[in-house]
Amino acid sequence: MSQQATNDAPRKANARPEHAAQARRGMGHGPMGGMGATEKAVTFGASAKRLLGMMRPERNLIIFVVVISALATLGNALGPVILARGTDLIFDGALGGGIDFSALGTVILEALAVYVVSGLVLWWASFLINDIVQRTVYRMREQVATKLHRLPITYFDRQPRGELLSRVTNDIDNIAQSLQQTLAQMLTNIFTVLGVLAIMLWLSPPLALVVLISVPLTALVTAQVMKRSQRRFVDMWRSTGELNGHVEEAFTGHSLVKVFGRQREVAAGFASKNEEMYESSFKAQFISGIIMPSVFFIGNLSYVAIAVLGGIWVAAGTMTLGAVQAFIQYARMFTQPITQLASMTNLLQSGVASAERVFEVLDATEQTVDATTHLPEPLQGRVEFEHVAFSYDPEKPLISDLSLVAEPGSTVAIVGPTGAGKTTLVNLLMRFYDVDAGRITIDGVDIAAVPRPELRSNIGMVLQDAWLFGGTIRDNIAYGRPEATEAEILAAAEATYVDRFVHSLPDGYDTVIDDEGSNVSAGEKQLITIARAFLADPAILILDEATSSVDTRTELLVQNAMNALRGGRTSFVIAHRLSTIRDADTILVMEDGAIVEQGSHDALLEHHGAYQRLYRSQFAGGLDDEEEAA
Repeated sequence: MSQQATNDAPRKANARPEHAAQARRGMGHGPMGGMGATEKAVTFGASAKRLLGMMRPERNLIIFVVVISALATLGNALGPVILARGTDLIFDGALGGGIDFSALGTVILEALAVYVVSGLVLWWASFLINDIVQRTVYRMREQVATKLHRLPITYFDRQPRGELLSRVTNDIDNIAQSLQQTLAQMLTNIFTVLGVLAIMLWLSPPLALVVLISVPLTALVTAQVMKRSQRRFVDMWRSTGELNGHVEEAFTGHSLVKVFGRQREVAAGFASKNEEMYESSFKAQFISGIIMPSVFFIGNLSYVAIAVLGGIWVAAGTMTLGAVQAFIQYARMFTQPITQLASMTNLLQSGVASAERVFEVLDATEQTVDATTHLPEPLQGRVEFEHVAFSYDPEKPLISDLSLVAEPGSTVAIVGPTGAGKTTLVNLLMRFYDVDAGRITIDGVDIAAVPRPELRSNIGMVLQDAWLFGGTIRDNIAYGRPEATEAEILAAAEATYVDRFVHSLPDGYDTVIDDEGSNVSAGEKQLITIARAFLADPAILILDEATSSVDTRTELLVQNAMNALRGGRTSFVIAHRLSTIRDADTILVMEDGAIVEQGSHDALLEHHGAYQRLYRSQFAGGLDDEEEAA
């Protein structure tokens, strides 16, 4: 059977009022109301280790970068020793018989060569690190995208869309920025500290000890500040996600906001979220910003001590002026990387906080693994619900002990008030959710044992809210069957009356649908989605209020096309307009998750029960008047 498009059924499924409201009720989610998703405390070390572990595929390149960075840093570290010789040449020459400019020129050329080569190598290392980071982030995006396809619908019920989008976009971008701005400097700074320390110990162990005293003080200050600022960075990115969610929700529903005059409330909600983001961002940056001035202060104390002690030893003749000059340079070279490392903690904390938010997505529980049982071929389309029970909330049962049989080629209409469980029924058939008890079979095969892609490839679904993606009308029709020929696409378009309006568009079937689908009407969008299901040629059809967006004349045309499509196929039709399901083989009347009546249109009217009450409510003139008009 051909692969078919389900019209973005998962997106629609998790928006149904029968469960979406229940799933979000505990989260404070309402119209333009933002989110209330909680954040667990970040474990900095474990998350940072995992983030670095994602670079493992690039380990050979990383080793090479480490080696050339170490060599380049060593070259930089030798610079002051070389220049110290020049200082001593000048000082000794001034006191003695003159300056040896030839030797001084050699020293300058040596220093210049060392700095130029080291600089070029460090630039190369930085370039390679950027490549490593971008490859790592590329894989992370791939992992997140793949993960999202493996998550159950219930996960998206619990995750506000704006918050999830923020994790997939903003947080991953922040990880890339943080790694790119810190890794190269961290490598250089670490090697600089180690190389300079070795040279200082060689030049003067006592002065080296003075410099080393600043290290534990710097580490203590940095650790204390990081401990207090890390939680603030988590709050900052959480509030960023909430603000994005609010903005996305407000812009998506901007027409509704204006219709009900809620602009002021939406603006107030934005101001509240913006204020929360400002507060969390300010606190995170302010606390982490304490590190830099603290480290500078500690470093300046060590400079004072070196200058005083060095001056005394030069006067005593135990140390040359060039050595003191070199040592002062080394002290700065030693403390500057430590200062830079400390200043990078805010970037590291921010990146790790974002990484943990992404890891939460990657660690989310996936839907159950599909079994390997296959549906019979050719598929007849006999669908049976056997004592099915299901609820979105364990404390609020929705469907209990529901049984029904849809024979091959029959049309089963499902009617009932909002929240009765109509859409839930077809969501279970599509395995967007798994039953709590009982089972659903197709041609005697339990669908729980059938791989989801195989199951859904045999079911065509058209939803109440038409979904089109950015692309041409031709592409949208062929979405569920990309291998379809041009003739097959045109045949589906003609059968669903898409062909009638396409020729009025400037580019015909090559007309590009924009992001919002605003260049075609709601009815035209619905016809395109119906043509998509036509082309897929499924064995089972699900029509969820498929004609609700079209006018009466178009509805009649679509109904005629649906009648032709349903020929020989098992069809489930969810309908509010009872006039559209008169010819159904079986009409199921659902209330509170149970089937309270079933039968044909005429039989149910004669029963004088729930169906008749629904029918009368739609025809205010009375049942007899409507039947006469019909």
